[in-house]
Amino acid sequence: IEERNRHLSRHDILTELPNRLAFQDLLATNLSAAEDDTTGFALHLIDLDRFKTVNDSLGHHAGDELLRQVASRLLTVKAASDIVARLGGDEFAVIHRNCCSGDDAQRVAQQIESLFAQPFLIDGQQVAMGCSIGIALHPKDGVHADSLLKRADLALYAAKEMREGSYAFFDPALEERADRDRLLRDELRFALEKGQLSVVYQPIVDTRTHKTVCCEALLRWIHPKLGSVSPAEFIPAAEAAGLIAAIGRWVLQQACHGAAGWPSEIRVAVNLSPLQFTGFNVARDVASALAKSGITPDRLELEITEGIFLRESDENLDILRQLKALGVRIALDDFGTGYSSLSYLRSFPFDKIKIDRSFITGLPTSADSLSIVRAVIGLGRSFKATITAEGVETVDQAKTLAREGCDQFQGYLFSKPLDAVKLRNRLCREFDAVA
Repeated sequence: IEERNRHLSRHDILTELPNRLAFQDLLATNLSAAEDDTTGFALHLIDLDRFKTVNDSLGHHAGDELLRQVASRLLTVKAASDIVARLGGDEFAVIHRNCCSGDDAQRVAQQIESLFAQPFLIDGQQVAMGCSIGIALHPKDGVHADSLLKRADLALYAAKEMREGSYAFFDPALEERADRDRLLRDELRFALEKGQLSVVYQPIVDTRTHKTVCCEALLRWIHPKLGSVSPAEFIPAAEAAGLIAAIGRWVLQQACHGAAGWPSEIRVAVNLSPLQFTGFNVARDVASALAKSGITPDRLELEITEGIFLRESDENLDILRQLKALGVRIALDDFGTGYSSLSYLRSFPFDKIKIDRSFITGLPTSADSLSIVRAVIGLGRSFKATITAEGVETVDQAKTLAREGCDQFQGYLFSKPLDAVKLRNRLCREFDAVA
């Protein structure tokens, strides 16, 4: 009984593979052995892509069976001295002895990826599944268990950022970025109360008159030591730190309050993070911002990306309907960059479609860009949605878009983002007086 209990304490019940506790000991053993010879080894961390969808759609019993089958396939690429373990959830680890170079480790990663080429048979149903892999090499990337695991994990995170079914090697730049991300998360916790955050507004103009019809509220962060921090850096940091709801609520209030001083025909657009739909009452936040500012709901546009449909899509559609019921307008931002843009248009009556700047850049010379823009504008007409082109920077782009029937322009050709005072001056010139 004692032997069995010891076995159970060190092995995953589901797959019979060594568990995290046993793996850490085995990793330490391999590190000690590596000190006595010149051969290195590779650590591959493996994470299943979209495993949650299997649990959600087929049930947890199907997820368990999938994990068992993944474990069986991983064992087929295991040499006698190699170790395969399940660290927990949908994460596995493989130690490959005598893996002395990046080329060897890459070859192993490709072998692992090939294991997922064929679908898994679960309860008579074929289930396609991919994996992402992070790779750290001993001794190049670390000589201690903690550092090697940490660096393989950073590489795994980088692989998942690239695209599904990718692998990545640890690179020192990943650690530098992780340190900066951690610094940003820590500093963001105090940015609001210290007055480091501000909102600027980029005008969106009518295609024919070039007069402002809407202004997009954009968040800015000026840190006393770090200087101006890019939203591309601090928005993900805010999401990772669990601060996006509080920051998003503040931006909503600032934007609606600012719009209260503009001419009544001008709308304000505010971006919503997909995480604001998870565990937070975003509809209540919107209603509160409208009530406090006194602007009518139809003057507020909420911009969402296709990211809100990648998880909990049914629940998020319900939240969108709640927002729509308040009377606000809903815009689909960065259209065409996600997975299933057309299906989202069928699922929800968006008021506006914003063509991503990546499709505007090639105009007017790129035939592919022009074809895509024409298709999106045609879709907008079909769904009775306003079409806004993002990133318009040249006269030729504007002329082409106007000729194709685009409704609105946004970009540096017409205005860069402006602070509240400069925007007010612009609106005064356009409308002679601001309410």
